[in-house]
Amino acid sequence: MERPKQLPENVQAELAKRHKAAATTVAGLLIATVLLSIVAYLGKRFFTQQQNPSLDIGLRISILILGLGAIALRRTKFSTMRLQDIGALNGATGLLSTLEKTTIQLALLGAGIAALGFIGTLVTGNEIYTYWAGLIAVVVLLYSYPSRTAWTRTLQLFTPDQAEMTPAGS
Repeated sequence: MERPKQLPENVQAELAKRHKAAATTVAGLLIATVLLSIVAYLGKRFFTQQQNPSLDIGLRISILILGLGAIALRRTKFSTMRLQDIGALNGATGLLSTLEKTTIQLALLGAGIAALGFIGTLVTGNEIYTYWAGLIAVVVLLYSYPSRTAWTRTLQLFTPDQAEMTPAGS
């Protein structure tokens, strides 16, 4: 079995910096999602119940599409062939940039789901929208949470070799 290559110091420092930024963003949005549910719970006596079947269907479909879209986006952006191409063309820096940007995009989708549910609660007065959307947002946020070992393994697999850990021209 082939032993994984060791990453140079500059790549490890960049990995630590970008991973921390992505993980902090995801964790912050996860906390914000939970806080929205708490606000909906504490404010339910102030909401006026208003039935709106078309809004109900629209919210459910939108939240479902955003949740499934987050999964599709992650699978597309982190596909093996795409990561190989990025690693070959841009080296470790390009891979780290892709990992960070995609993670933050997924986290923002999760936050959008939570916000959509909270807006539904404000409009209809039914706090179940916030809980339901919050649950889906938490799943999306946990799904997008960056694992440092996975990022390290990705760098080891998809960067050509030690001499080419940074893109040409940098």
